[in-house]
Amino acid sequence: MIAQLQGRLVEKHPTELIIDCGGVGYEVKISLNCFSALGDSEQVRVFTKLIVREDAHLLYGFHAKEEREMFIHLISVSGIGPNTAMIMLSSMVPEDIAKAIQTEDVVTIQKIKGIGAKTAQRVILDLKGKVVKLSEQAQNIFSANNTNRFDALTALVSLGFDKKAAEKAIERIDTGSEPVESLIKEALKVL
Repeated sequence: MIAQLQGRLVEKHPTELIIDCGGVGYEVKISLNCFSALGDSEQVRVFTKLIVREDAHLLYGFHAKEEREMFIHLISVSGIGPNTAMIMLSSMVPEDIAKAIQTEDVVTIQKIKGIGAKTAQRVILDLKGKVVKLSEQAQNIFSANNTNRFDALTALVSLGFDKKAAEKAIERIDTGSEPVESLIKEALKVL
């Protein structure tokens, strides 16, 4: 819904910002890493993710797209909500989280406040196939194919399909090069 905000920084605190965009002040929750990366500039741009709950609409802000993508993947794990994901992103940069997931380093993930052994194992199990090691040339921590699969799965689940059935349908039809739209259309035929 709201993918990014660009405007004048009105207030800056370690866990939130207020950004004036065309006369409207948006309250945005951020990680400590985002807080550090923004520096003292008056004009800022943050990538955002809107979380709609029964009692609130919350904007979470990120300095880089990779941080936002990691947040989206983290909140897809059962037992990890937006606040826990922000704690994880405040404790470690996305590249380090991806490396810990890829190397199955339960101890490193478990060092984050609020993450126990079972949750750390669940993070690794659920996200291992979605994150790839960072190379020095590539700055994106997610392969395009896995992101397309994730986006297609999210769309199918939001349409009301069972997550397991949708995963199986996507797995059957995905050859690794389809865009999200094609994955969704073909999965709908299978479902």
